[in-house]
Amino acid sequence: MSEGYLEGQLLIAMPSIGDPRFEKTVIFLCAHSADGAMGLIINKLDEHVAFDELMEQLEIKVGKPKEQIRVHIGGPVETGRGFVLHTSDYQQDGTMTVGPKFALTATVDILKSIATSEGPERSLLALGYAGWGAGQLDTEIQANGWLSCDADTDLLFDDTLDDKWERAIGKLGIDPSFLASTAGRA
Repeated sequence: MSEGYLEGQLLIAMPSIGDPRFEKTVIFLCAHSADGAMGLIINKLDEHVAFDELMEQLEIKVGKPKEQIRVHIGGPVETGRGFVLHTSDYQQDGTMTVGPKFALTATVDILKSIATSEGPERSLLALGYAGWGAGQLDTEIQANGWLSCDADTDLLFDDTLDDKWERAIGKLGIDPSFLASTAGRA
């Protein structure tokens, strides 16, 4: 990771974020540099898309996956594009390594591997992504719109989404009930 950049970290939306699309979101930052940032929301499901239906649309035969595969809302940009965030035990052409433990693949081949239980040990399928232009995320962080913390495999991939934001904040030793959505004056 480059000095001052948060690639491979979790971004945690503060109550003052001001954008309802990101309210109480936790985002895994896949890339962050002077050119901008890209990440995937890890705690919001897409209730309108089922994995089996997605595979049918892509004409991929589904075997018996080792676990139920849910489709997440990765963010508001390119919502028709799929991304698989996964453990680094799975690599193929087009896989982007994100730190020592994680990787990102956006090809149909990984979906085929997951559908036949030959994919990575743990993964998260998302449609769309969250993106920031050069300096935009840095400005939002400085304006107290986001906190960041280390990503861990359990928090990233576990299926319990209802309290993932609170658990991410808790990694920083912060009680979420003490956070206010507006700043006051003393």
